[in-house]
Amino acid sequence: MYSGKLVFAQVMDHLPLHTLHRCVERYHGDQRVRSFSCLDQFLCMAFAQITGRRSLRDLVICLRAQRSKLYHMGIRGGIARTTLADANEVRDWRIWQDFAQALIRIARPLYCDEDLGLELDNTVYALDSSTIDLSLNAFPWARFRSTKGAVKIHTLMDLQGSIPTFIRISDGKLHDVKVLDELPPEPGAIYVMDRAYIDFRRLMRLQAAGAFFVVRAKSNLLWRRRYSHPVDKQLDLRCDQTIVLSGPQTVAKYPQPLRRVGYRDSDQQRTFHFLTNNFEVPARTVADLYRHRWRVELLFRWLKQHLRIQRFLGTSENAVKTQIWIAVSVYVLIAILKKRLEVPDDLYTILRVLDVTPFTQVPLMQLLAEQRGIPLERPEASQLCLFET
Repeated sequence: MYSGKLVFAQVMDHLPLHTLHRCVERYHGDQRVRSFSCLDQFLCMAFAQITGRRSLRDLVICLRAQRSKLYHMGIRGGIARTTLADANEVRDWRIWQDFAQALIRIARPLYCDEDLGLELDNTVYALDSSTIDLSLNAFPWARFRSTKGAVKIHTLMDLQGSIPTFIRISDGKLHDVKVLDELPPEPGAIYVMDRAYIDFRRLMRLQAAGAFFVVRAKSNLLWRRRYSHPVDKQLDLRCDQTIVLSGPQTVAKYPQPLRRVGYRDSDQQRTFHFLTNNFEVPARTVADLYRHRWRVELLFRWLKQHLRIQRFLGTSENAVKTQIWIAVSVYVLIAILKKRLEVPDDLYTILRVLDVTPFTQVPLMQLLAEQRGIPLERPEASQLCLFET
């Protein structure tokens, strides 16, 4: 019988603990802490994310039921609801922001060879936001409307591997386009965005930095055609034009020519028009780039459905941001584990397997292989041979 590490501990072995300790020291997270360290806090919150605990009470009851195994999970401090609540309330959420960014820096090289199905050498990013509704009575700091609260998660995602590279958590009132001011443009990269990010002064900043963008055009855009290029309508293309802006304000903000590509979606029976400053790639590639933007929507859906960021374990701003950043860390950690162990399953399958087996003492590779119906030889227990044959 295998008597090694618990499944949960095997997953946490992929954490860069030295990086976590540096993040904790940077913000004095363990200052005057006697027993329940920041590592204990992270492990408890990560366990809540993986196993779908719905409240602090639910989490504490579940962990205390396996009290004899907490040490083997890496948890050294005592588990109490008030202790964990105080840690989420008081310890700086930036610890987990910096740690999540460190995990992202580890994950991105692992996915650098992922194929988008597009003949491009450029790095492709998708920028979007997702709103999480909150009760204004319970979260008065997250005012969105007069009777409604919300937080927004603004995310820039590398489409190779679907790894988020930039995340900004704000209240619901921050307009999406203002996040462009916080992004350092990467020369040669392609930024794919929805109509909410059309601000020609900010798009001109991307142009000046040598970056490219693909954005869906608004219906009331004022423009003038300079050239029309032939398109293959069998590829559902409708137009490929070189245009200049003709609005009195927009032309001052973006005086350079733009490319306008029309694409007919036969499934939705709708025609979409895209604007880009990239005149080199084929017109169909422009449409395909925008189609790949939906990967960031899938990321939001994955986080909301399979991790716990809809029901928060605290009501303060610090507690909410702590939970979101630890949820992002768990997502990226599973992505790292998938590549390091060369697991062919998707992240959802891996998470569901971990959900029901955190206290199991089975090699992780064997566990994931057996759920695919691939029997592996179990390691035999070490036992003395009394008689030789």
